[in-house]
Amino acid sequence: MSLRLAALPLLLALAGCQTIGGYYDHWFGSSGPAQKPAELQSFTPSAEPRIAWQAAIGSADKFAFAPALNGAYAYAANAAGDIVKLELASGKIEWRTNTGVRLSAGPGTDGRYAVAGTPRGEVVAVDAAGRNAWKAQLSGEILSTPEIDEGVAIVKSGDGRVYGMSALDGKRRWTYQRSLPALMVRSPAGITVMQGGVFSGFPGGKLVALLINNGALAWEATVSSPRGSTELERMTDIVGAPLVDGRAVCAIAYQGRMGCFDALKGAQLWIRDLSGIMPLAADNRYVYATDDRSNVHALDKTSGASIWKQDKLVGRIVTGAAVIGRFIAVGDYQGYVHFLNRADGAFAARIATDGSAIVLPPVATRDAVLVQTRSGGLFSIVVR
Repeated sequence: MSLRLAALPLLLALAGCQTIGGYYDHWFGSSGPAQKPAELQSFTPSAEPRIAWQAAIGSADKFAFAPALNGAYAYAANAAGDIVKLELASGKIEWRTNTGVRLSAGPGTDGRYAVAGTPRGEVVAVDAAGRNAWKAQLSGEILSTPEIDEGVAIVKSGDGRVYGMSALDGKRRWTYQRSLPALMVRSPAGITVMQGGVFSGFPGGKLVALLINNGALAWEATVSSPRGSTELERMTDIVGAPLVDGRAVCAIAYQGRMGCFDALKGAQLWIRDLSGIMPLAADNRYVYATDDRSNVHALDKTSGASIWKQDKLVGRIVTGAAVIGRFIAVGDYQGYVHFLNRADGAFAARIATDGSAIVLPPVATRDAVLVQTRSGGLFSIVVR
């Protein structure tokens, strides 16, 4: 256990549990990293990035937002309650709607509805024309991005519940709930919805697969087991949204391990020691992980063996990765986007945005990555 973690204050009480900010404190109002960040090193670029367009979405305040894609459009949200639809090619704003509530997560979209969450546990939706469609009340703060698939809006609340709701009117279809440990990381613990399954990680190192139509538990796997004698030492939460890649689903736990499992049955494919809280990414050969010191790793998809490690971004609160062409892209707490060669992890290019933190991973489009900053800038960046 790190000394900086042991020294952190408790932030709030939630459903009988206590949560701490840890590595994610900068999402919830702190001024910078918990450890001294590495200085940016000069290198000879092997690629040329440029900002294709940028748009002003609005401040994220102390929360974490990222754009969602559907067809030729991107959707974005801000803490003041706006949901914005933009043309993906140009950044032109199609519409901007204020939901009338303060937002803390989102949006998720299927092109017919865009759904976001609030600090008070509300879920709000706007329709394809930008009109407010419905609002529903859940049990706890919503920090993770909702997802929509097969007409079901999937929302995870901060008290560990996962809800399946009608995307049409917000009526609750099912709820999945599990007991939580005494202490956990306060963070936007994500969900992934794919091929009729809802995949979610939980405190205590558990990874579950639910059926989207009724919320039934398909399987449960252990990514990492709690270790140590104190609650802080035993905290091993899966925070980043699980990665679903073909027949495999992969996850990484804080103060724990990383592993991949069979997406249909939950059988372990491989597992290894690696601590992190950022979402994973993958290409046809490697899985990419950012650890809790901001080292970026490439691991063999079939075995988990280490391929390379980029250790020159330590302490810069680096996001998870997005795969774009020959590169992966990660953001950091000063708004830089770093492009690393997929083959060896070497720096290929770097570009600045607006100087404020990029909190959630870049989102890859066909030929660019989108990043949303804490100050509310949305940037489309191409790299050649």
